[in-house]
Amino acid sequence: MCIFCDIIAGKIPSTKVNENDDFLAFEDINKIAPIHVLIIPKEHIPSFNEMPAQKMAQMSEFIKETAQKLGVFEDGYRLITNINDNGGQEVKHLHFHLVGGAKLKWPKLV
Repeated sequence: MCIFCDIIAGKIPSTKVNENDDFLAFEDINKIAPIHVLIIPKEHIPSFNEMPAQKMAQMSEFIKETAQKLGVFEDGYRLITNINDNGGQEVKHLHFHLVGGAKLKWPKLV
């Protein structure tokens, strides 16, 4: 089982920000911005490449709802997902980082 599946199962504690039957948003323990949450499907989906389009449409609505709850929907935020090894994916469970709460800069990637 992966770490995100353990969080979903309640085996690892998390600070939940938003949740429904299909998705979970919780605070990242290694924040890179004043607001930094991880948004995951409750179903184990390894990466964006395996995400069914219909489920992604539902997740998009959940992400927007989460941004509204966090108060960054209007001012702006960044969504980041890493895909596979060269994309920097460390946990093989689809997840989006939603970061905001400040004017974000764009770092060099390599």
